[in-house]
Amino acid sequence: MINAEYQLPNGWGHRRLLFLLLFSLIVICQSSFGQTGLKIQLVSEQSAIVPGRPFTMGLWIQHDRGWHTYWRFPGIVGVPTQMKWNLPKGWQAGPLVYPEPERTRMFEIKAQGFDRDVMLRTEVTPPADLRLGESVTLSGKASWMCCGNSCHPGVVDLSLTLPVASAATLNEKWHVLFEAERSRAENTSDAWKAEAAEKGSEITLTLRPADQRATLRRSQRDADRIIVFTEDGWFDSDKPQTITLHSDGTLSIRLVKADTYLGSKPPAALRCILRHEDGWVKGENWRCLRLAPFMVRLK
Repeated sequence: MINAEYQLPNGWGHRRLLFLLLFSLIVICQSSFGQTGLKIQLVSEQSAIVPGRPFTMGLWIQHDRGWHTYWRFPGIVGVPTQMKWNLPKGWQAGPLVYPEPERTRMFEIKAQGFDRDVMLRTEVTPPADLRLGESVTLSGKASWMCCGNSCHPGVVDLSLTLPVASAATLNEKWHVLFEAERSRAENTSDAWKAEAAEKGSEITLTLRPADQRATLRRSQRDADRIIVFTEDGWFDSDKPQTITLHSDGTLSIRLVKADTYLGSKPPAALRCILRHEDGWVKGENWRCLRLAPFMVRLK
């Protein structure tokens, strides 16, 4: 349940590692906690199961005011929400899909998560030999950490029973929320060209407009609204991100390497997501640009 590649920051490393180990033991022991700071439920986009036809299910998380949970990689603190399925024989569930990350704070530390209510989704595929008219109960164990003025790990068993039918309609309430989250997905684009160079403790990400489709930042103040999220913890999510806007629209972004990285070896690419509320490509309304430029390591 715990990602072995979590980065542990200086001063927080031993405490966070201890927390993760304790949280892992909690999950293994399958303890149950109250839903402090949130409400979480298992939902389906469809009203019924059609044999052999994939459909979307989700974890709908509603945060109490002032509380948050974490993205698939939380940064230097936090634990992502996860789902361990317990499906009937012949069923398959894909990975949990998280919408675009947001900057949140665990006390004064900048992290990667969600303050808003959020739908995490996955594609579930039923076997083709289900009998029409029967009902199937789908279940799993959700785990998370929810933080406000204090932090609370949580584990709960969730289930949902659906009928098996030859056709299914969309559950309009949940379909609207699923569609909203799909529109918040991060995207790649060849309208921008990215380069990454590392020297000592500093990483420089250079982003150049590759054609006229690129949405240029209007001013330095506008450029400063960019937030860079790490997908693997190679740079520190809590350290300052210094952004320089050049006259041709090129962006230079200085990031600080994490003090500790638990991957088996340094990553070959800088895996990151850049968020700007006005987007990155003209005529398209998505906000998060996903990049993985090859890392040049300078002496």
